[in-house]
Amino acid sequence: MNDPVGSSGLRRSLGLRDLVVYGLLFIAPMAPVGVFGVLDARSHGAVAAVYLAATVAMGFTAFSYAQMVRAVPRTGSVFAYASAGLGERTGFIAGWLVMLDYLLIPAVAYLFSGIALHALVPGVSRFVWTVLAVLVTTGLNLAGVRTAAVVGFAVLALELVVLAVFVVAALVVLVRQGAVRPALSPLTGVGGFSVRAVLGAVSVAVLSYLGFDAIASFVEEAVGASRAVARAVLLCLALAGALFVAQTYLAALLEPLTPEQLAQRPAAQDSAFYDTVESAIGHWLHTLVAVSKAIGAAFAALAGQAAAGRLLFAMGRARRLPRALAVVDQDSGVPRVALLSSAVLTLVAAGWAARRSDGLDQLTSVVDIGALSAFALLHASVIGWYTVKQGSPDRVRHLVVPLLGIAVIVAVVVTAAHTAQLVGALWLAVGLAVVATQRGGAVGEPR
Repeated sequence: MNDPVGSSGLRRSLGLRDLVVYGLLFIAPMAPVGVFGVLDARSHGAVAAVYLAATVAMGFTAFSYAQMVRAVPRTGSVFAYASAGLGERTGFIAGWLVMLDYLLIPAVAYLFSGIALHALVPGVSRFVWTVLAVLVTTGLNLAGVRTAAVVGFAVLALELVVLAVFVVAALVVLVRQGAVRPALSPLTGVGGFSVRAVLGAVSVAVLSYLGFDAIASFVEEAVGASRAVARAVLLCLALAGALFVAQTYLAALLEPLTPEQLAQRPAAQDSAFYDTVESAIGHWLHTLVAVSKAIGAAFAALAGQAAAGRLLFAMGRARRLPRALAVVDQDSGVPRVALLSSAVLTLVAAGWAARRSDGLDQLTSVVDIGALSAFALLHASVIGWYTVKQGSPDRVRHLVVPLLGIAVIVAVVVTAAHTAQLVGALWLAVGLAVVATQRGGAVGEPR
C-alpha cells in the first residue's frame, strides 16, 4: 500500500502535514466565532468548558475512525467502513448519509464566503462571489491533490496568523485593563457551574468539529496510508480542540454582556464574538477576522469538495453509483468526473441559497444530520468488524468506546432542529429506496 500510484490510479503524495491541513481547513481554526454567543448563553458563561467536553465527545468518533482506517484502508471513509463491518447495503446507506454532509457543508461555506465578501465589497453581489469561490476552488482541486494541499496550507497559515493576532491582542488587553469576567469563569461559569447547561451546549459545539473526518477520504493518496491517516485524524481533532478552547476562553473573559443578557437578546448572540473584539480591541481586528473568515470559508469548501469527490469516486468504484465517477484523470491523478459532479451539486445548492434572504439558515439547518447519522454507523462498524467478525477480546476499544460514541451522537441528533430531522429522514428514505433497487455491489479492494 506504499506505492506512489495505487491500483486505483490515485497518487500517494500527501504527507501527515497535508492531511492535517485538509482537516483543519474543513473545520476552520476559528469555527467557534459564529456560535460563541449561543454557547456562552446556553452554558452560563462556561464556553471553554463546553469545548473541552465537546473535544472529548468527538474523540470517540476520531478514535473509531483511527480503528477502521487501519482495518479498511480504502477511499470512501465511512462508506467503505460500514460496507466491511455491517454489509454492503448498510455501507451504501452510510455513504448516502455522509454525502448529505459532504455536499452541503461546502455549499454553506461557499455561501458564507459570498455573504462576507459582499459585505466587504458591496458592488459585487453575493451570488457572484459565491460562484467565483466555487470556480476557483474547483480549479485547484482539479489541478491535483498536491496543488490543492499547498494552496490550502497557505490559507490555513493565514487563518492561524489572524488567530494568533487575536490571542496576542486579547492578552495585551487583559494585562493592561483586566478581565471583564472572573478569570476561571470560562471553565466554571458565571455564578456557578451547571453540568446540565454545559452538556446542553455541547450538542451545538460538536458541530464545530464536522470536517476532521474528511481526512480518512485521502487514505489512498497518503504516504504512509492508514497509519498516517489514523495519526492525522487524532492530531487534527486535538489541535482543533486546543484552538477552540483558547479562543473562546479569551473571548469570554472580554465579553461585555453577561450570559443572562445574551440569553435575553438572541439577536446579539450571532455577532457576540465580533462585538467583543470590536469593543475590547478595536474595529481593525474585527475587520481582519471577518476577512479571514471570508477567505477561510471558501477554502474550507475546497477541502469539503475534495472529500465529496473521493466519496463519489469510491461509491462509483463499488458500483453503487454510476461507474463513470470512478475514472481517474491520468494527468492530475484525481477523480475528475467525481469532483466535477460534486462541484455542480454544491454550486446548485449554494447558488439557490445565495438568491434567498434566508438561504444560509435553510442550508445550515440540515447539513449536520447526515454526518452525525453516518458517525453512528461508523461506531457500529467498529463493533461489527472487530467484535463480531474478528472476535476481538479488546472490549474497551472495540465495544465500549464505539457505544459511548453512539450515545453522544444520539444525544446530539435528538436535540437537533425539527427541520434538520425531517430533511435527514427524507434523505434516508430516498437512500433506502435506491438501495432496495440495487443488486449486490462490488465493494472490494481497489482495482
